[in-house]
Amino acid sequence: MTDHSLLLTLLFSAALVLGLLTKFYLASRQIRHVARHRGDVPAAFAGTISLTSHQKAADYTVTKARFGLLELVWGAAVLLGWTLLGGIDALNQALAGTGLAAYGSLVPQLALLAVFGLISGLLDLPFTLYSTFRIEERFGFNKMTFKMWLGDLLKSTLVGVVVGLPIVALILWLMGSTGSWWWLWAWGAWMAFNLLILVLYPTVIAPLFNKFQPLEDETLKTRVTALMQRCGFAAKGLFVMDGSKRSAHANAYFTGFGASKRVVFYDTLLKQLSPSEVDAVLAHELGHFKHKHIIKRIVSMFAMSLAGFALLGWLSTQVWFYTGLGVRPNLNGSNDALALLLFLLAVPVFSFFVSPLFALFSRKHEFEADAYAIAQTDGKDLQSALLKLYQDNASTLTPDPVFVKFYYSHPPASERLARMGPATGATT
Repeated sequence: MTDHSLLLTLLFSAALVLGLLTKFYLASRQIRHVARHRGDVPAAFAGTISLTSHQKAADYTVTKARFGLLELVWGAAVLLGWTLLGGIDALNQALAGTGLAAYGSLVPQLALLAVFGLISGLLDLPFTLYSTFRIEERFGFNKMTFKMWLGDLLKSTLVGVVVGLPIVALILWLMGSTGSWWWLWAWGAWMAFNLLILVLYPTVIAPLFNKFQPLEDETLKTRVTALMQRCGFAAKGLFVMDGSKRSAHANAYFTGFGASKRVVFYDTLLKQLSPSEVDAVLAHELGHFKHKHIIKRIVSMFAMSLAGFALLGWLSTQVWFYTGLGVRPNLNGSNDALALLLFLLAVPVFSFFVSPLFALFSRKHEFEADAYAIAQTDGKDLQSALLKLYQDNASTLTPDPVFVKFYYSHPPASERLARMGPATGATT
């Protein structure tokens, strides 16, 4: 092992351990903080949130956090097994002996990525099943049967194969065929693919999993259309999604890109909120578009992915990059799939430590969207809608402040409502 390989091994190990300890520390803080405040509803919410709802949210949060600790340990062990303990190397060597190389250089590389994805998915299945059918079921959120869950798994796998394999094959081909600047061509292909998915997702992919019916409530449709016109926003349609067949959680969102934009309401949301509250939630989403948050995120994704591809372009030519992560590079074949796989596994280990910065920007965007919604609708409607959603989704009102700064993409209820004034209007 060269000095560079050893250095990478040490840095990767240190980042993995430090990240795991940090995550444990943050999760422990969250568990203790939420449990400590379980017995009393915060004073700001005492008149609007019942103690029963508050305690359900606390129990839900603590249960998920404790289960998350198990996932953290398992995830770190699996990552270590794939890399430094030789899992990817063993898989690569095993596939090398199958004769797949006779079908061209792309086939064994795609096989490596596909088998890795299959094994990784199987390793995660027990946690997904427990989360869905024990935790979500226990707190009254899961509405799926095992048959429906299995159908979703099969469909998502099929979509992954049909959509994912072509773009991966294209990137691998570009890596091997376009010279030292392959990473720039691959970045362009990746960005084009992401924009294409934004266009296709609402009309092609999402309907595979849920039914989308045009909004039929004429009164609500009139209100929503008037709000959108007032805000200068146009969408291809207003739709209601049958989210209740899978979960009791409620939401509303915009999807699509360009002319394919559409507004989607969960049916659970329409059942829980009044028309004026739906207006306020929609105005919040419109605020993201008005402040160009979506465009800013797309541009950020473009910039970060360009830097990532450039880095991968350099690392893929360094032998120490492979050996430092526990893999022997192929001597007589392509290492492009190995480089791509190792890069995707290693980057999250190091990027974890800058994640609070992205969470900070996201929370800032949420505050801006709230302010826009208040300017376009009655602020009390947004307050009451948020309180209902926090309550119905069992979101804790007392998260740990440090945990919030590190992880929360949305500000906690106390911070959001404090900026709006006294919280009013929610039901208990």
